[in-house]
Amino acid sequence: MPGEQRAESAIVVQKAYDLLLWLLPKVEKFPRSFRFSVGDRLVAVGLDLLLALVEAAYTTEKADLLQTANRKGNGLRYLLRLAKDMKLLTLDSYGFAAERVEEIGKMIGGWQKSVRSRT
Repeated sequence: MPGEQRAESAIVVQKAYDLLLWLLPKVEKFPRSFRFSVGDRLVAVGLDLLLALVEAAYTTEKADLLQTANRKGNGLRYLLRLAKDMKLLTLDSYGFAAERVEEIGKMIGGWQKSVRSRT
């Protein structure tokens, strides 16, 4: 079971990393008037999500970090929707990102369930 948990955590960390790799160049293309408000928040929340997942992968006290990652994922979801509604992201780009965030969220939820079942 611990080996499975390690593999699962590595996958969700990689998915969050890949999402950020995709998102950073998108934010760079935002109009200047939104790049330093919506864009910076998108990137900051995405980075917070990634770092919470990395930290959870390397500690025994995972519950609070996974809760934080879950909150960051939800925040990222709304920021992406805002960017789409403001036409900063195309509908296709939004769809791509929303699918990735949904997948990451489900993986975090599964990880949380796994951590709860061990206590």
